[in-house]
Amino acid sequence: MSKFVIKDDFWELFPQAEIAVVVAKRIDNTEASAEPVRPDIIELLEKANEDAKKFITKDPLSENEVIAVWRDAFKKFKTKKGARCSIEALLKRVQKGKEVGCINPLVDLYNAVSLSFGLPCGGEDIDTFAGDMRLTVAEGGEPFLALGDEEYDEALPGEIIYKDDEGAVCRCWNWRDGQRTMLTEDTKNAFLIIESVDPGRSGDLRQAAQKLEELTVKFLGGTARIEFMNINKKEIPL
Repeated sequence: MSKFVIKDDFWELFPQAEIAVVVAKRIDNTEASAEPVRPDIIELLEKANEDAKKFITKDPLSENEVIAVWRDAFKKFKTKKGARCSIEALLKRVQKGKEVGCINPLVDLYNAVSLSFGLPCGGEDIDTFAGDMRLTVAEGGEPFLALGDEEYDEALPGEIIYKDDEGAVCRCWNWRDGQRTMLTEDTKNAFLIIESVDPGRSGDLRQAAQKLEELTVKFLGGTARIEFMNINKKEIPL
């Protein structure tokens, strides 16, 4: 069984970080299976787009609290130019009036949770992992093919990445996801992540994880469990 390990080099930079993991097993993420509940998922995502406006009270966008903490966090490690936290990317769309739309059922669910709680959420297909998944500081050179790209890039030395034995899985912590481990309609076992760098939002993180677990099982079946990770809990089985 593979593991998810948050390495010590990460905790040296972010000792107060908290990460919630939802491990979902035996789900059905196909559009065919989700068809009867598709209107409910769409309504959930539309409501989340509207709810997200509560996080945007200042201009420029970067000065809003849920984004500012991540701007500060991204200054602590090497990033590719222009890299931003995933929640900033979502809220930027909302601010511009471009709703975050449908991708596939599970991605729609975690995007809805991300927008509703103002926290970065992501997900990967466990069955595509090569060895253990790690959140760590990159050595540099880890191969990475981003969603939408046709050519491989490489992680930078000192960059925070999710990686396995084959290379980078998500770059600049939660900036860009890779094609190799992406959630698809074929996904049966999913690794879902919610991240916080603000100790004052522990309660929000827990509520978000509980909501994501609940929605995943409700709409996609299977089972799910939540693991809360911090500097005192650095490793979990997948």
